[in-house]
Amino acid sequence: MEENALKCVKIQQHNEDQNDESSILIPGLPKHLAHLCLSNLHPSLLYGVCKSWRRLIYTSSFPPFYCLYVVCSRSTVTSRAYNNNRTSTSTVEFFCLDPISSKWIPLPNPPTSDPPISILRHHPSFISRSLSIQSLTVSERMILIAATTHKFLPALERPLGFDPSCNEWFLGPRLSTPRRWCGSSSINENVYVASGMGSAYHGDVARSLEKWDVKEKADQWKWEKLEGLKDGSFCREFVDAIGYRGKLCMVNIKGHAVKQGIVYDVTKDEWKEMPKGMLEGWNGPSSSSTTINDESEMYVVDETKGSLSKYVSEIDQWEELIESCDDLKGAEQITVGRGRVCAICRGGRLIVVVDVSTTPAKVIRVVSTPPEIEAIALHILPRISVYD
Repeated sequence: MEENALKCVKIQQHNEDQNDESSILIPGLPKHLAHLCLSNLHPSLLYGVCKSWRRLIYTSSFPPFYCLYVVCSRSTVTSRAYNNNRTSTSTVEFFCLDPISSKWIPLPNPPTSDPPISILRHHPSFISRSLSIQSLTVSERMILIAATTHKFLPALERPLGFDPSCNEWFLGPRLSTPRRWCGSSSINENVYVASGMGSAYHGDVARSLEKWDVKEKADQWKWEKLEGLKDGSFCREFVDAIGYRGKLCMVNIKGHAVKQGIVYDVTKDEWKEMPKGMLEGWNGPSSSSTTINDESEMYVVDETKGSLSKYVSEIDQWEELIESCDDLKGAEQITVGRGRVCAICRGGRLIVVVDVSTTPAKVIRVVSTPPEIEAIALHILPRISVYD
């Protein structure tokens, strides 16, 4: 009995010693000093060296690098539901593309609710039509604002958010009227929702504008009503809405069709007509960088030509950065951040990454989505902390 007990103690001690060795970052240096040394290096340099360094870049003590978060849809009509992976009419899933390991990582399931959240991308009766699922980035979190159920009703009574810093989902304040086909964007860490349609058309909803201050404590979150739109012409379908230098810019129709454009000034709480040059060049999916200050930049991809342009407010013109690119033709949605423009192309099966921090701008990466997955929306956010 004593011999067996002694053997167990020795084996346990041996395992503990191995764990200690595997956690050593730089031999001869205390862990906190090794952290300081390695934190100055790019994570791609550390990833392939050893397991301890690879683990380090995914801990909360290492400066977070940025990943691409993707709202996705399965190719089939039925897909896993949010609860216990059961089949459901919901076709929406969420993934993170780690640029260091080049791996797709599924996000945890959103919280359950009563009734359960059901979000639909394609309806079996309207296979050729994609139903909009609207999301945005604010305070380095991903927020879903509006979507549609299989009964063509608003899917979200409250915004659904994901926080990478804690790898958890959360619910925002309850909307006064759940809606779809609205304009939504973030400006200075505030979420703005304009126009839209509830279970049926209502003029008050179609002309409404509301703000949610995400900086407030969660128990104080609420929607504040602001100066509404003049008419309800922005609730007919999915609306492009971009937060740009303290203003909410919206157009009511995508692509090259004749469209209306309006701009809301968050400081003055008033609406104005969109500048002529901005409206004329808005010929495809658009987005702006998510910086908090007023130095953000707005980009647009011409879905027909495959060109990429940046808006120059001083002269009210779009500056063409890429004249034409086959990979960008047919772009459906883009996001901007960290000197990159990322575009969803080829029916949601390809993600094209353009480096706009250099001159000339150039495509630096083309990524395929996971099998049978269609990308719907993109968000550039800090990586998830895997180890603590």
